[in-house]
Amino acid sequence: MFRRKFLQSLGTLGLTASLPLAPAVLAEEKAPAAEAGHKLSLSPVTIKGKVHQKGAGIAGVPVTDGYNIVLTDKAGKYTLESNTTAEFVYITVPRGYAIPHEKGIAKFYQPLKASGSGMTADFALQKLAADDTKHTFVVWADPQMIDKKDTNQLITVSAPDLKELATQYDQNMFAIGCGDLVWDHFELFEDYKKAVEVTGLPFYQVIGNHDMNITARSDDGSAQTFKSLFGPTYYSFNRGEIHYVILDDVFFIGPPKKYIGYLTEKQLQWLEQDLAHVKPGSTVVVALHIPVDSGDKRRNKLKEESLGGVVSNRAELYRILKPYKTHIMSGHTHICEKVIGENTIEHIHGAVCGAWWTGPICTDGTPSGYGVYEVNGPELKWYYKSFGKDRKHQFRAYPKGAVPERPDDIVVNVWNWDPEWKVTWFENGTRQGEMHQQTALDPMAVQLQAGEKLPAKHKWVDPTLTDHLFFAKPSKNAKEIRIEVTDRFGQVYSDVMPA
Repeated sequence: MFRRKFLQSLGTLGLTASLPLAPAVLAEEKAPAAEAGHKLSLSPVTIKGKVHQKGAGIAGVPVTDGYNIVLTDKAGKYTLESNTTAEFVYITVPRGYAIPHEKGIAKFYQPLKASGSGMTADFALQKLAADDTKHTFVVWADPQMIDKKDTNQLITVSAPDLKELATQYDQNMFAIGCGDLVWDHFELFEDYKKAVEVTGLPFYQVIGNHDMNITARSDDGSAQTFKSLFGPTYYSFNRGEIHYVILDDVFFIGPPKKYIGYLTEKQLQWLEQDLAHVKPGSTVVVALHIPVDSGDKRRNKLKEESLGGVVSNRAELYRILKPYKTHIMSGHTHICEKVIGENTIEHIHGAVCGAWWTGPICTDGTPSGYGVYEVNGPELKWYYKSFGKDRKHQFRAYPKGAVPERPDDIVVNVWNWDPEWKVTWFENGTRQGEMHQQTALDPMAVQLQAGEKLPAKHKWVDPTLTDHLFFAKPSKNAKEIRIEVTDRFGQVYSDVMPA
């Protein structure tokens, strides 16, 4: 048995008791007022302002303080009744306008700084030069750097890879950093920001469990540093015909490093207001860190699902999203997985860091990389981009004997697989049919990660069971095997291997 049973402990990824960690260096260690024992002020604040382009008002733009939402009038003006518990005033950037940013970090918000009982907050936007009905976005999950060696790889390898990819697309491209931007060491946020700048793309950020202040006394204070750098932890924006929502599903329950996957009532009420301005039947993309659901319990035959591995109150999220065609973007698990629902597809992404920067793959054999989503109107097409590889690299084939339990079988890992894909094989040029799917361990992951001394950098990393392995048994006369993988969009990928 492998030492680490992935995500079975309470939201710690196996890092709480067994792994000695250096104390995190926090960007801000001072506790917020509520955590320092002071009473929260409920003093009313009236926020007024204008959303405009070069002074010309933009009508119908949602403005929020994280509690309530109002729309700008015909002149682009708004009035929002708030109170001093609110931390930000921010907008839902409308379709057709550029994402405001500073060196790639999205800036769609202003900190709440009331003078007396009022505040003025104007937002200037810039009209896009081209229509954004067609656009592209990428999802970077779990960069999760713990030291300068990690950040160097992110800046010199990962970021240039994305920059190069962006040259293949038009200007309507952006990215989502899907949480665990760093690994508790908050001084490395600056390196993350440098990597974002290198890519040349505007980035929206999601908070992950390793982006939280781990010494906070409650969830309310856990996002203090993240907010000081990236703004609110839940918000929305529009691009073309798609409505995008970022949520915070990491609920901190106390030091050291304990959390659960959970959406607060405050967020759910805000989300209901937000989606009230979105026409039913529209496509909605929701990004959060911890998967809403996963196959971890089934694969590992657990009695209970991990509280830190999925969203406990996901039924309410599904209920709110029911009128829409929804794609959910998540990370956290360092594996690639698709969870198909009635009106949802959840894309659980392999990690930018792979298996915590220990090698080229994640614990399920997925290469270190990120998701790419090509949008045309309400429709999305997608593929997984492996670092250092082109978009044709969508599977890895292994010869007979790679899996000891199946010594006579070849095996193929199709990391971005979902039930609409086809995995077929040919022997000596003759089609043999579809390969047999089976839950097992990826052979390369076993080679690089299994055992007491592997991997050298983080010995607690172990291979994890995956559903996207496919097996076939060639005959004794086989001289050449060809694998043909067809994705749900009809794109065919193939490879030839000796028998």
